[in-house]
Amino acid sequence: MKRIYFVIAILLFFIPLLVSGQVELFQKDILPGTVPENLDIYLVIGQSNMAGRAIIREQDKRSLENAYLFTGDFINPWVVVTNPINRYSTVRKNLAMQRLGPAYSFTKTIAEERPDQQIGLVANAKGGTKIVQWMPGSEIYKEAIKQTHKALKYGRLKGIIWHQGEGDCHPVRVEIYLGRLEILINAIREEFDDPTIPFVAGQLSENEKRHDFNEMILELPDFIDYTGVATSEGTEVFDGTHFESESALIMGKRYATEMLRLMEERESFLLKKRK
Repeated sequence: MKRIYFVIAILLFFIPLLVSGQVELFQKDILPGTVPENLDIYLVIGQSNMAGRAIIREQDKRSLENAYLFTGDFINPWVVVTNPINRYSTVRKNLAMQRLGPAYSFTKTIAEERPDQQIGLVANAKGGTKIVQWMPGSEIYKEAIKQTHKALKYGRLKGIIWHQGEGDCHPVRVEIYLGRLEILINAIREEFDDPTIPFVAGQLSENEKRHDFNEMILELPDFIDYTGVATSEGTEVFDGTHFESESALIMGKRYATEMLRLMEERESFLLKKRK
């Protein structure tokens, strides 16, 4: 009888631990044959345009080779990259709101340029957020950091892509935005003990209200080392704020171009440092 009670006690102790580490996978997810290792991992954060609000067209439903999305699940931590990419965000809004964003073509472009390296995405964006909600110590910030730490068991953090600002276009907020962004970037780099982690921000869809923000964000590379900007020139929105499908893909390619440039710059710097 004592042995039975002992077994029951053990089960009661471990079952909550197992359940807490489980994440419900989506029915259409594609599981890799084996758990990926030695991944180049990218953190995908920001508000609704990064979460993705554009229509997922038929051609956007294709899975991407050598690219995996972090689920947070302890049994199946990675699934093959398919849209919507922000579906496993621990802070996202309603699942139905997660659609096509720039992370899809960003990943596709990086994978094509670096075919010998597998990619891992940690997507943890949330629509409708201001930059102050992403400051170190906030719940959203802590969730992004927590998910990234978990994912790094399977690779190394190569870069961060960030699209946010629609909620910070007021002139007063524009004036202090770069200072706040510097705090965020430095905190992430300190958290992962690497002051050279590439960080790419994106311009917003252009209109009179957002013009000052878009001009300001272009100053980022001169303000903080190893940063770049994906410009929004020539893109279109479907509702005044959110990129339509083709424009979301254009933005993703521009993010990738900047990320590849920064990674080459970083790798060159580290090579010289070792000599």
